[in-house]
Amino acid sequence: MPRRIFVTTALPYANGPFHIGHIMEYIQADIWVRFQRMQGQQVHFVCADDAHGAPIMLKAEAEGISPQQLVARVAADRPRYLQGFHLSFDHWHSTDSPENTRLSQDIYARLKAAGLIYRKSVEQFFDPLKGMFLPDRYVKGECPNCHSPDQYGDACEVCGTVYAPTDLIDPYSALTGAKPLLKASEHLFFRLSDPRCVAFLEDWLGTPGRLQPQVVNKAREWLAGSGAQALADWDISRDAPYFGIPIPDAPGKYFYVWLDAPIGYLAALESYFESGKAAANGEPRSFEQFLAAPDTEQIHFIGKDIIYFHTLFWPAMLRFAGPPYRVPAHVYVHGFITVSGAKMSKSRGTGLSPLRYLEIGMDAEWLRYFLAARLNGSVEDLDFNPDDFVARVNSDLIGKYVNIASRAASFITRSFNGELKFSGDTRELVRAAGDTAALVQKSYENREFGRAMRDIMAFADRINQEFDARKPWVLAREQSRAGELQDVCSRALYGFKLLSVLLTPVLPAVSGRVARGLFGLDRGFVWSDAQVLPDRINPYEHLMTRVDPRQLDALFDSGVPGAPAANAAAATPAAATAAAATAAAASGNTVLSIDEFRRIELRVARIVRAETIDGADKLLKLTLDLGTETRTVFAGIKSAYDPASLTGRLTVVVANLAPRKMKFGVSEGMVLAASGEGQGPFLLSADAGATPGMRIT
Repeated sequence: MPRRIFVTTALPYANGPFHIGHIMEYIQADIWVRFQRMQGQQVHFVCADDAHGAPIMLKAEAEGISPQQLVARVAADRPRYLQGFHLSFDHWHSTDSPENTRLSQDIYARLKAAGLIYRKSVEQFFDPLKGMFLPDRYVKGECPNCHSPDQYGDACEVCGTVYAPTDLIDPYSALTGAKPLLKASEHLFFRLSDPRCVAFLEDWLGTPGRLQPQVVNKAREWLAGSGAQALADWDISRDAPYFGIPIPDAPGKYFYVWLDAPIGYLAALESYFESGKAAANGEPRSFEQFLAAPDTEQIHFIGKDIIYFHTLFWPAMLRFAGPPYRVPAHVYVHGFITVSGAKMSKSRGTGLSPLRYLEIGMDAEWLRYFLAARLNGSVEDLDFNPDDFVARVNSDLIGKYVNIASRAASFITRSFNGELKFSGDTRELVRAAGDTAALVQKSYENREFGRAMRDIMAFADRINQEFDARKPWVLAREQSRAGELQDVCSRALYGFKLLSVLLTPVLPAVSGRVARGLFGLDRGFVWSDAQVLPDRINPYEHLMTRVDPRQLDALFDSGVPGAPAANAAAATPAAATAAAATAAAASGNTVLSIDEFRRIELRVARIVRAETIDGADKLLKLTLDLGTETRTVFAGIKSAYDPASLTGRLTVVVANLAPRKMKFGVSEGMVLAASGEGQGPFLLSADAGATPGMRIT
């Protein structure tokens, strides 16, 4: 029987656009969800906007609109991100919904009936200038534990201590800067310190595999704390004015946003069931039946900054609310994302806007692959380094993966009409594919995506090495060796199919084009396709371009897309050099520095094939072997060369030229030629002994 899994990501706050931390988390969860679906598991992947709280109320007030209008405006922009980064959520909802109101009030009533809710008069900070009680996040001051300055009133971002705003040293209002006054107000509390809650949490935290070891250790520190660090009861109410869900038996009081926000996971799930999407996804049961069923797995992906809420309050609330509510089976925690080792900061030029990434035309699957290659099952932070990004995508995805199909497919379509044929016993070939698939499968399941990508690319290396060793461009010249040529290319293309299956959770768009376009399936890949030998292919079509380093400049620039980066610290060295060269050319200075010259990557290439192009007067289509990859280049040399005379010849290519989309296809470089008045062009050649891929220095 398939697993039945309910997966969520942390709810984004609905007062602004997604940031890169959101996208990283959503991509991590999406990769895992897509992998599970490929196994035939039944997955329900939902999320919602966290739409309540004082920040939204205050921002809406400043803009002269209602909180609902603000939330709707922000929500309207969500699909651009979700679709742009190929995120496969089944349903997206909002915590400002009838479902969330009903469920929050129901859970509150159940906790109250269990004796875990009580009232207590508290002294709360009041802003005399604003005329309102201050939410925790609008009080700042010195942390009472580590004494870090400018910490919020609910938790210290430096040491992680959770406290009451009144515990802060030298507090001030984040709204007006005024020193807040203490005023008494009756609040409602969830009795988290109750022995029943403590006993349950000790057992829940001790379940093997439920949480990462680092997370268990941190949660147990809070659970076993004493004195100022003791497990505290949780203030779950806020005073009017407040944008949130009213507490039914406490007029003028609203649920604190952190009570109703995680319940928003369940509200989104209920809305998903009510919409009919769950039934369409193969789930015959109702929302309540699904939630209460013993085979349902409830899994949350979150960042390390909200561990306290998701490993203490949230499971305790669910446990003592009772059926159909259930405690999470797993809470998977990830670290933060930095840029070039620095914390995100727009003012310092280290911010990374997901929307800008899409707007300047960068491929979403570049980012999905880069993040996958850096993510693992622990709580480590992840760094976005622009140079590493360019190198990893261009080397792995283009130089290793796509390169296999671009090199092998042309031989099969040209010489064998697309038919694949394997010589000898293929059992060992299929067994090796199964072993690799099993290795990667285990890594995906454990969220060790970086390990999975390393194993996948190691397999790609083996395919490329075997292909090079058997020299199909030599076999193609001898008709008597056609069977060997067909076998070599068929094996490479089966390897490419295997790689495409294994990369499907990370590269869903490319994988879909490979499955339907190259291999002619009427569906996307499933995991079992890894061990099915293909029997034919369709003509190869271009799958992915290289990253141009100048795109990273545009990504970090706050101006017009494609313009040079305004912040040199955020630019890649290669892109900075390009900007300098452009500036020099604009000023009429043709002298290049040695660094500028070294940026031009000249490499030896072998012409595997030269073809005329229908409708082109000057161009020939060249297929070039660069040692580790094959490129297509359109060259204006038709007037000087017979295509047949070029096959096998060595030439020189500019290898790091940005791909150019032309009328007849995409040109992935430039071959060098000399010409003079009325003479040429004369193709440049490398001396005897040079081999494809050698760098010219």
